[in-house]
Amino acid sequence: GGGDGTINEVVNGILAAHTKPKMAVGVLPLGTANDFARGCGIPLDPYEALKLATEGEPVHIDIPSANGVYFANVASGGFGAEVTVGTNPQLKKAMGGGAYALTGIVTAAKMEPYSGKVTSADEIAEGAIIVLAVGNARQAGGGFQVTRNAYLDDGLMDVMAITDFQTKDLGLVVQELQDFTNMDNQFVHYRQVPAFEIEVSSKLPINLDGEPHSWDHIKFEILPKCLPVVLPDNCPLVKGS
Repeated sequence: GGGDGTINEVVNGILAAHTKPKMAVGVLPLGTANDFARGCGIPLDPYEALKLATEGEPVHIDIPSANGVYFANVASGGFGAEVTVGTNPQLKKAMGGGAYALTGIVTAAKMEPYSGKVTSADEIAEGAIIVLAVGNARQAGGGFQVTRNAYLDDGLMDVMAITDFQTKDLGLVVQELQDFTNMDNQFVHYRQVPAFEIEVSSKLPINLDGEPHSWDHIKFEILPKCLPVVLPDNCPLVKGS
């Protein structure tokens, strides 16, 4: 029972003991944003969530990791990570997911890009990153769809990055966000990969399901279909559900 951070703690605890656990995880959403539960369609009503956890069938889902630390939902780096860390706990309690949006507006005014290199099996790219999102699921920060094509059981991480842009380019950025999978995009980049690495010149703030870290070299990997989780029959994040 808890939010995305609690799920993160439990998943890391389970996988630290065994990377192919037999126990299944059931989620009772009691957090602020509950992005993982909402994205999966898990009921927010406590009784209905408990009923699903005790009566539903487990589905084996992928679990990604960053430098060996697991996350179930989304890893956010740069601007997105600064928003999560900078959101006041009292504000979160009072406003729920809206607190992230308010903090984001304030943070955006003073955001700085992070220069570095991203390497995958098929591609090497260099640039200055403002926003990085690595999704196992699709939403973070109180309901923002950051990795909209992600599935929990496809063996891939969905990576969305926005590189540095000028104010005059804002219209193009908004346009590219609508057509985010276009490989010719100038600022908004979207890839689906089983592994990749990122190196930056200064330590990149990154949150794994809202839990803060800071690294200048990050290795992302995925454990495919390793964790049984009880999800609704019509879960939109499970292929063929």
